[in-house]
Amino acid sequence: MDAMTSTQLLRRISLRQLQIFDAIVRTGNFTRAAESLFLTQPTVSMQVRKLEEGIGMPLFEHVGKHTHLTDTGRVVYAHAREALEALNNLHMEIADLKGLKTGTLRLAVVTTAKYFAPRALGRFCERHPGVEVALKVTNRERLLERLAENIDDLYVMGHPPDSHDVIFEPYLDNPLVVVASRRHPLAGCRGVTARDLAGCSFVMREPGSGTRMATENYFAEQGIRPRIRMELGSNEAIKQAIDAGLGISILSRHTLGFDGESGRLAILDVEGFPIPWQWYVGHARGKRLSVVARAFLEFLRNEGERIMEPRPDAAA
Repeated sequence: MDAMTSTQLLRRISLRQLQIFDAIVRTGNFTRAAESLFLTQPTVSMQVRKLEEGIGMPLFEHVGKHTHLTDTGRVVYAHAREALEALNNLHMEIADLKGLKTGTLRLAVVTTAKYFAPRALGRFCERHPGVEVALKVTNRERLLERLAENIDDLYVMGHPPDSHDVIFEPYLDNPLVVVASRRHPLAGCRGVTARDLAGCSFVMREPGSGTRMATENYFAEQGIRPRIRMELGSNEAIKQAIDAGLGISILSRHTLGFDGESGRLAILDVEGFPIPWQWYVGHARGKRLSVVARAFLEFLRNEGERIMEPRPDAAA
């Protein structure tokens, strides 16, 4: 594209149109984008039409109730993200030179991390009250899609992809434990073995989740095939199933709250447990992290384990 054509293109599109376009891609549809930007849906649709007219090609295709990017849309989105990130970085670096920490941190985490991610964000925002946070909680598969699309600043998961295209580092222990109903025959028993577990029914996370991978690795090492009774995509659903007597499970200790156990659930005393596991935080290789993202990453490096410590009673 020559200089004149580039100049003409810049005259046809606006920053606001790119922000709206970005919001549609991040939220998944026009309605949620409008809500996130406090605009009406007709306004969002009109701005997208103007952007498509400026580009000269459609950016979205609608299949049923789902909205998908066209090939042109994917190209435009990649450049739109670069432009918006550059503008955001400019704003935050100027604020940083003034001794301030302002801007937005976009953090995406797997579902299990929802038990402590808000706690980490709360402590971080106490130190930097000018920071706004956009937290996305989703399953591992969708998180990897967001990582590939470079939608967020940082990503938190228990089993990062084995790829040269990403950079991840451990920052917090994530012990995995065997969880059962307090009414289960093994609850309260000492020295439960892997063979004892072989006779139990298991409620598992969906294939591909980090917890599922760790569970499968454990039983493979023991030469045992677990008896899977049910697969569920939510830790909350698994805990309800355990309490209902449908089986036992291997879960992150963090899912049971900061006291280690929750309600009618119990952690079994099983040989070889807890399984040492870790939480990782990372981003796409080559990504230029914003001032706020760098500050949050440094916060996790220095405060990782303290995140799980009980906070002192405000009334004390």
